Amino acid sequence: MARYAALAIALSVLEAAVPSPIPGVKPGLANIVTLLVLWHHGWKEAAWVSGLRVFGASLALGGLFSPGFTLSCAGSIASLAVLAWACHLPRRHFGPISLSLLAAYAHIGGQLALARIWLIPHDGLIKLVPVFMLAALIFGIVNGVIAARILGNPE
Repeated sequence: MARYAALAIALSVLEAAVPSPIPGVKPGLANIVTLLVLWHHGWKEAAWVSGLRVFGASLALGGLFSPGFTLSCAGSIASLAVLAWACHLPRRHFGPISLSLLAAYAHIGGQLALARIWLIPHDGLIKLVPVFMLAALIFGIVNGVIAARILGNPE
């Protein structure tokens, strides 16, 4: 698990170095590692890797206990909650792409909910939802396809 967590942290740090045209929109490459761990080892191990990634990347980037860290925690918790339910769905119909999409939507939903409650308590935040949901759709599919290819599963 330590190797998976280290890989996820490295991907998060690498991703932070790439500029984004829209603030807050990142591809979430480390989520590929979480999907792989979920698929091979189960939810509990995926939760450990995800949690270690959030703490490790925040520590490496100097943002531990910052608003960004808190938003990352909210997204991670939300996506892990959805994956806890979704990992019991039949794999024949719900593969890495489906799981990645569910996790991506839950992740952004958790972040937006926390941002609305804590950082931006204004209804104007709702205008950003379509942008973030489109990003979750695109990156959820891309990350799911990458995970499926790594797993040797073309679905």
